[in-house]
Amino acid sequence: MSSPKIDTGPGGYILQDVPHLTDYLPDLPTYQNPLKDNPAYSVVKQYFVDTDDTVPEKIIVHKDGPRGIHFRRAGPRQKVYFESDEVHACIVTCGGLCPGLNTVIRELVSSLSYMYGVKRILGIDGGYKGFYAKNTIPLNSKVVNDIHKRGGTIIGTSRGGHDTTKIVDSIQDRGINQVYIIGGDGTQRGASKIYEEIRRRGLKVAVVGIPKTIDNDIPVIDRSFGFDTAVEEAQRAINAAHVEAESNENGIGFVKLMGRHSGFIAMYATLASRDVDCCLIPESPFYLEGEGGLFEYIEKRLKEHGHMVIVLAEGAGQEMMSKSMEANTLEDASGNKLLKDVGLWLSQSIKDHFKKIKMVMNLKYIDPTYMIRAIPSNAADNVYCTLLAQSAVHGAMAGYTGYTSGLVHGRQTYIPFYRITEKQNKVVITDRMWARLLSSTNQPSFLGPKDISEEKKEKSPPTDGEICNGVVDIPPVTKEITK
Repeated sequence: MSSPKIDTGPGGYILQDVPHLTDYLPDLPTYQNPLKDNPAYSVVKQYFVDTDDTVPEKIIVHKDGPRGIHFRRAGPRQKVYFESDEVHACIVTCGGLCPGLNTVIRELVSSLSYMYGVKRILGIDGGYKGFYAKNTIPLNSKVVNDIHKRGGTIIGTSRGGHDTTKIVDSIQDRGINQVYIIGGDGTQRGASKIYEEIRRRGLKVAVVGIPKTIDNDIPVIDRSFGFDTAVEEAQRAINAAHVEAESNENGIGFVKLMGRHSGFIAMYATLASRDVDCCLIPESPFYLEGEGGLFEYIEKRLKEHGHMVIVLAEGAGQEMMSKSMEANTLEDASGNKLLKDVGLWLSQSIKDHFKKIKMVMNLKYIDPTYMIRAIPSNAADNVYCTLLAQSAVHGAMAGYTGYTSGLVHGRQTYIPFYRITEKQNKVVITDRMWARLLSSTNQPSFLGPKDISEEKKEKSPPTDGEICNGVVDIPPVTKEITK
């Protein structure tokens, strides 16, 4: 594996740079960027990005503190390392569906065609295995013209199927020299392996990742595309659950949302809705029975208001479920542990509890998972997809490789693969955003003082950067419930 490119400067400045083709092919010729003569860009002042422009990973600093880690700023460069007629690009989508996939494909094709005059662009059919097991799909501006209005991906997707040697053999045999890989953390790990093998073989091939995860669990970047759309669509399910709950005696509207290991969709949908009384996510443990448990809170809420809405991320409560059922060790083709349906299990457990205490309750269960995944992206995500795709193309043409195009504090950046794949982005339950949710729902934290102390020790830096002298200001959280 190649060593990370690290550059340092005064004041504690650290640049975690991305690889470049000249790192292992030092004698490559350069060409003038065709955007210089493009009428659409000739009027833009300072359109080309300075080679020294970088973006800080953390934007909250102190006057005596170090400048910290930076990433290379994305955008077009004055010199490129590919001629337009030389480029033979391919695009592949991997993993589950997500709003915005077709928009990214469309903008990659449009950017290559309109900005750089590229004529040869292929879609790899059906994910990674499509490199060696399926036919390719020729892509041009006409083919992708209106695909952003549809959900899914026109070039197909699949989980698994990653065989580095076969994939690179296919890339080499087809004469492909730019590879655009759209997928989540597992897909980006695969992209990193492809880059390493291409580098080992000394091929002039740029490998570029575009992060895709509806759960928003990729680290470093502000958010992944499709996340805004998912939160917005989740509102429809929550609204329906609220209507059902209000219309029935002791009604409970129960909504299960995506979130295998990260509860961002559930958290943001809850904050946006204002109709949710309890949000359960994988990062925040909870228990059912006894003082301060979920059952007690539901009883209290129903007695006070006559109805409630519960939002559950699919990865929450898996440990409790495994204790009462046979442990699940199966994995999908991507290597992800197959989760049990905690929504059905928990909704049935709630029904059984109220039957046991002989209290009337009407629970309506809604699972909109596949409806959310399959819709087209909204306006905000469409704009974001455009920026991601254009930045990815600019970087590849400038000779950068082995990186992911992503948004960091509102700026497009190039992030080395190892930073994207090192860990998963998770909700920090000792951070202010989770405290804001608790104040919105008025639910208990389900944590005791000992649990909170352990969370503080294990927590990563806060997501909204609110740090003072290295100490995070934690709002008080209690597990008290008035009976």
